[in-house]
Amino acid sequence: MSHEKCLKHVKIPCVTLAPSLVRVPVAHCFGPRALYKRKFCAVCRRGLEAPALRCEVCELHVHPDCVPFACSDCRQCHRDGHRDHDTHHHHWREGNLPSGARCEVCRKTCGSSDVLAGVRCEWCGVQAHSVCSTALAPECTFGRLRTLILPPACVRLLSRNFSKMHCFRISESVTPEPGEGDDGVDTSSPAGPGREALAPESGKQTLRIFDGNDAVQRNYFRVITVPRLARSEELLEAALRAYYITEDPHNFDLQVLPAPAQAGETGARGKSRSGGSAEEEGSQGPGSLEAVSEAWIIRALPRPQEVLKIYPAWLKVGVAYVSIRVTPQSTARTVVLEVLPLLGCQAEGAESFQLVEVLMGSRQVQRTVMADEEPLLDRLRDIRQTSLRQMSQTRFYVVEGRALAPHVSLFVGGLPPGLSSEEYSSLLDEAVATKAGLVSVSHVYSSQGAVVLGVACFAEAERLYMLVKDTVVHGRPLTALVLPDVLHTKLPPDCRPLLVFVNPRSGGLKGRDLLCSFRKLLNPHQVFELTNGGPLPGFHVFSQLPCFRVLVCGGDGTVGWVLAALEEMRHHLACPEPSVAILPLGTGNDLGRVLRWGAGYSGEDPFSVLVSVDEADAVLMDRWTILLDAHEATGAENSVADVEPPKIVQMSNYCGIGIDAELSLDFHQAREEEPGKFTSRFHNKGVYVRVGLQKISHSRSLHKEIRLQVEQQQVELPSIEGLIFINIPSWGSGADLWGSESDSRFEKPRMDDGLLEVVGVTGVMHMGQVQGGLRSGIRIAQGSYFRVTLLKATPVQVDGEPWVQGPGHMIISAVGPKVCPMWGEPGGAREPVMRWAQCWEVSAIQSGQHGPGAWAVLLQLVLPQLRVTGSPWGLRGEGWLLDNGQA
Repeated sequence: MSHEKCLKHVKIPCVTLAPSLVRVPVAHCFGPRALYKRKFCAVCRRGLEAPALRCEVCELHVHPDCVPFACSDCRQCHRDGHRDHDTHHHHWREGNLPSGARCEVCRKTCGSSDVLAGVRCEWCGVQAHSVCSTALAPECTFGRLRTLILPPACVRLLSRNFSKMHCFRISESVTPEPGEGDDGVDTSSPAGPGREALAPESGKQTLRIFDGNDAVQRNYFRVITVPRLARSEELLEAALRAYYITEDPHNFDLQVLPAPAQAGETGARGKSRSGGSAEEEGSQGPGSLEAVSEAWIIRALPRPQEVLKIYPAWLKVGVAYVSIRVTPQSTARTVVLEVLPLLGCQAEGAESFQLVEVLMGSRQVQRTVMADEEPLLDRLRDIRQTSLRQMSQTRFYVVEGRALAPHVSLFVGGLPPGLSSEEYSSLLDEAVATKAGLVSVSHVYSSQGAVVLGVACFAEAERLYMLVKDTVVHGRPLTALVLPDVLHTKLPPDCRPLLVFVNPRSGGLKGRDLLCSFRKLLNPHQVFELTNGGPLPGFHVFSQLPCFRVLVCGGDGTVGWVLAALEEMRHHLACPEPSVAILPLGTGNDLGRVLRWGAGYSGEDPFSVLVSVDEADAVLMDRWTILLDAHEATGAENSVADVEPPKIVQMSNYCGIGIDAELSLDFHQAREEEPGKFTSRFHNKGVYVRVGLQKISHSRSLHKEIRLQVEQQQVELPSIEGLIFINIPSWGSGADLWGSESDSRFEKPRMDDGLLEVVGVTGVMHMGQVQGGLRSGIRIAQGSYFRVTLLKATPVQVDGEPWVQGPGHMIISAVGPKVCPMWGEPGGAREPVMRWAQCWEVSAIQSGQHGPGAWAVLLQLVLPQLRVTGSPWGLRGEGWLLDNGQA
């Protein structure tokens, strides 16, 4: 804040000093424009009253037109071969603190809702006054979440040729960069830019200011308003303030920018123009912004010599930089020879060092190796001719010219499942023309149809990444992700990193906000978006960690998806029993209710959610395997066009056959038709009620269409419309389908007793009464092995995922591993989590009752879990016969 008469003396030290405070240049990842209340721009320090940009990895907020003035000061989340350090320092970000934030040093209030005030470490969350922060130790311990955070020193990613958006698997926004289609912005106030060019007041004129050739080509300018009788010196000072240039105005000149037809007048100088002539050209009025005389360009005057800061890269030295004097005779090689003794490296061979120019742009960090004989003073003049604002964002590093072996891990998903490594290599070579000497298949996940490629060339990795994303194989689009390497040997002994999966389509689209919050609270390399490749990339990245935990943010269907992927990946993981926590974002959230995570996420602080995960306790829970073996029906009325091959489905919560699954199927189809309307739990439950009322008079006599066998015993079914197998005491958004009454015929249900409860419902009315707590279901059986025979095509749903199952057999048994959720006090700090336990049971299947397809599915399930890899057994033929002829 300032008096109006003092505005000409005001300078903005934060913007001009920000590049000099950067320890390691890291570009930002800006998301789409949005409205952020009570936030301030880090460049112009004004409130964000209009839609603005926010970094997806750190807490940087800027106006769209202030982006060119922000430098690359984002968090360093991995080692990339540039300025890697074993010790991690605080990463301070100014302002936008909560109004009640207190300083860690003096314990006084350091936040403000009126201005940018205070600083906060974006790793450990420590808050302090700017002055008090210097009293804190520079090393960061990652704070309360240190046991959950994947340390940056443990992650390696050579990200050359890839933007940070690609490295962190963030969907790129379509927001144009400033200067691409924009006509500039208004900087009528010397203290910072305004949001739009307004008509000048009486006695003032509006001018367009460019800062170099690049701005002219992109038509990016700043608008200033000055008095009509302003002297040329005042005009120059206003132009420099518009671009946050605090250097001596005597080093610059303001020139009139000619129209294309008057290109020969480029040499006209603004300093030679008097204040009167400026008044004449400004008198054409506010509608004359396109006039030739109102476009000006700032030029730097030639300098006989300069003082330049040279930064050491990779060198373990005690200084941040050294200053040297650059003359017309100085070249890149002479600068290196002069700097090395100042860094204590005179004994080392100078020929192994290079001078590298680094442009620290807000969206990208560009590195250019300078030629040994390139004059440095000429290079500085060229940079200023291109853009004055880029000069403050340019650094020069002395770099040891060691050979860096290129290596990029590229995940490719969406391929046909069941192929070998050679077949996948041939398929990719045919689709995207991979280069044999540079690309190899390092990991194959055949059952999921995915591979991980090891690419030994940065340019080839970039080419493959772009091609794979636009390639379709067998009618399915491919997925391409750049994955980091986790250095598990560098992991601290008390660290159990959290692998986070988020379904952004769940929870009324709250998943999108959680995705951004978890990226900022944790390392973004440990946060994965399930709509971009599924759970497999995350498990691959964490496969070598000896101990880690998992957090699934989504509905019951999302949890089942992740658990099924984890079962398939168990024999690839160094930690086969990771704990699994749930943040319920779905409609019913029955598993989240049972495990005391609540009925659904309602906007709680993501930090407190992570603390609850860290403090959770484990309890056991069963997992069940359903073998589906469809057969052709004898009657033409019930036959299906294409009989599905045998398949296996995993179950955690419940399996419904009949009316329950039919309602879920109708809801699922309605959501697929208009997904944009299903953005709240209230609306979703309303659709459930609507489809239920449509089926209230529906009757299909399910008990006549199915046969149930429990523990080899045939069970006669009562007159029902739905048959439900329940594993947890919650169904249909919290209803107790089994009931609380004691019954001598059955044991008291538990999640870890190895038993499933079988319940029947008579129709939609009965289901509504169960939902209201007026009735319970019809208890039918309890057991650990079930065989259901479907005589007709019938709707089936497992954990909320519905489909129509053709006539055939369903076998439900406890083949899958048990899970360990954690119990906690309701509403307290301790919440439940799940953990795997190796506990396998194989139920006997009579070969006379099932075709070879069922055996194939069973062997496909059991053999990988028994780790029969590399054995002399050979699997051949449709029945998957062993070499000794035994099925």
